[in-house]
Amino acid sequence: MPTAVPTETRTAAETGAGGLPVVEAPDKLVPKDARELSKVFFARLAELEEGTPDHQYVRTTLIDMNMSLVSYAAGRFRSRGDEREDIVQVGAIGLIKAIDRFDLTREVQFASFAVPYIVGEIKRHYRDTSWAVHVPRRLQEARVELARAAEELGGRLGRSPRVAELAEHMDLSEEEVVEARLASNGYTSMSLDAAIGDDENDDVSLAHFIGEQDHAVELFEDFHTLAPLLERLGDRDRRLLHLRFVEELTQSEIGKRLGVSQMQVSRLLAGNLARLREGMLAR
Repeated sequence: MPTAVPTETRTAAETGAGGLPVVEAPDKLVPKDARELSKVFFARLAELEEGTPDHQYVRTTLIDMNMSLVSYAAGRFRSRGDEREDIVQVGAIGLIKAIDRFDLTREVQFASFAVPYIVGEIKRHYRDTSWAVHVPRRLQEARVELARAAEELGGRLGRSPRVAELAEHMDLSEEEVVEARLASNGYTSMSLDAAIGDDENDDVSLAHFIGEQDHAVELFEDFHTLAPLLERLGDRDRRLLHLRFVEELTQSEIGKRLGVSQMQVSRLLAGNLARLREGMLAR
């Protein structure tokens, strides 16, 4: 006996895919009608060649008719604080996977088959995107296993388990347990502007305790090496370098100060710099 089709979907029945009813608003169907129509559409989907317009119509209609399952599953994750629309979009991917893999001959309700796919896709989304920094998936999974093992052993031992005990319990090496622990630090992050201490008026933040590279330190060794080389130069050569690199005069201005031509200034500078460079490299 053929499955009954809701009256509101029978109009233009022969214009759908292979005689299927045209559902004007598949996302507005009540759950009971959606379940009954889904059986009809799944039976037709199995007969159609993938990629054809009829196949596309049936598949798209099935997605629209069952989006209520996605809304139901997304409601379970309201406490996570994410935008509901984002979670629904992720869940829709799970719904599509369920539609593509559902077999009507299994005699299983599609809702029972699809919800685990939808929830799994949403959980995968959180697992892959909720880390403060990116870590390999194997370490993300190891973190979950480590938390379970630590809780179980902690309850059994009455204390925090040691690395060796965790490694034996999880059948991992101690290095892998340590690596999983380090990866756990990437799950959450703290702002560098976060205040340190209990005093709300304290202006000290985490950034004050994090060092940064001081590029001036790199010049210390160069200055230390250069100083005795400069002392070996004559008064005129030291004054020449002072005028050029401290007072930042041009070669013409230096020539006027020293009473020599610009060409002589250029030649003297080149000679002094070459000797200093050679002396620093030699050291």
